[in-house]
Amino acid sequence: MAVSKKIVLHFPQRITDRPIVCRLIKDYDLEFNILKASVSPDKEGLMVLELRGKQENYDKGIMYLTRAGVKIQSLSQDVIRNEERCTHCGACITICPANAFELDPKTRRVTFHNDKCLACGLCLKACPPRAMEVHF
Repeated sequence: MAVSKKIVLHFPQRITDRPIVCRLIKDYDLEFNILKASVSPDKEGLMVLELRGKQENYDKGIMYLTRAGVKIQSLSQDVIRNEERCTHCGACITICPANAFELDPKTRRVTFHNDKCLACGLCLKACPPRAMEVHF
């Protein structure tokens, strides 16, 4: 069975100069789409990936990354909406390239679908009450 998951990789400084991610293709037959990255030699790195492939290969690839020293988180753990701050103004709807926000025409309330979110950060800048938060 094929899976597609969005994950956040945290690279410690000691391994940012190694070709770790490319092995996911070669050794584990996985496809990846880099959604966001900040990786520099001699600095801690961060990468947001969409990883696709057979469940067995995905599990082996995640195990390889963990053994290599990469800390892994699900993307949905990192992008949240502060419900107390959200005024349901809708500013996020038009700016989101992934259509992660939806306006209910009856209630005029905005729903956030974090499973669609790419963690691009555009909604953070567009949100007047600063209700969207990214925690990497």
